[in-house]
Amino acid sequence: MSSAISLQDVRKSFGPTEIIRGVNLEIEKGERHAIIGPNGAGKSTLFHLISGRYNLSSGSVGLNGEEISNLPPYEIYRKGLSRSFQVTNIFPMMSVFENVRCGLMWSKGFKYSFWHIVDKQDDLNQRAQEVLAEIGLTGRQHVPAGVLTYAEQRALEIGIASAGGADVIMLDEPTAGMSHSETDQAIELIRNITEGKTLVMVEHDMGVVFDLADRISVLVYGEIIATDTPENIRNNKAVQEAYLGAEAEDA
Repeated sequence: MSSAISLQDVRKSFGPTEIIRGVNLEIEKGERHAIIGPNGAGKSTLFHLISGRYNLSSGSVGLNGEEISNLPPYEIYRKGLSRSFQVTNIFPMMSVFENVRCGLMWSKGFKYSFWHIVDKQDDLNQRAQEVLAEIGLTGRQHVPAGVLTYAEQRALEIGIASAGGADVIMLDEPTAGMSHSETDQAIELIRNITEGKTLVMVEHDMGVVFDLADRISVLVYGEIIATDTPENIRNNKAVQEAYLGAEAEDA
């Protein structure tokens, strides 16, 4: 099976400090892949390198067989990769519906200067309604996004990430700060919304990781020390010593 994302000797330094130290990773099309590791391991930095927020110091990033190294984020997005952020990234004063429609506008090549014509774009508005139904926010579509509960805002952001039809979706800490019941709902939402797509996620909650992921990569001090199935990662002694510890036994 061909790779959705291919990382070849990816490195990133900030001044003299090397944060990502030669990462090699192949993420297959259609798989759900989790990247885990201790705080400061470089997980968010790696996400930023793949999605174009940071430029690589060296190495290469491929998306569906095409090199995307150091392309701006909007070009990568239009090539089929969309992502959420660790901190909720929405337009709080705009309605829930308008937030979703913004994500669709960029995927279809609109710019925000064309805002005055989008009400006439029936296909755009219909797709926005479909996304709202998928994420369970149809009844909240007219309220400002900033008044949603935290869990609803995260659901909205996941919806925005998937709205444009990207076949690779990257989620950074999608369940952070949620209660157990909210986490269970988020897992089901992520599973449904990424059906048939490639999912790459950073997540600290090992219950979420072991529930969702087909494969897991463990990043420690900027290097991947293991990539394997959840069961093999759970039983990997090197991983337990470096990161999971007792958490692996309890998960």
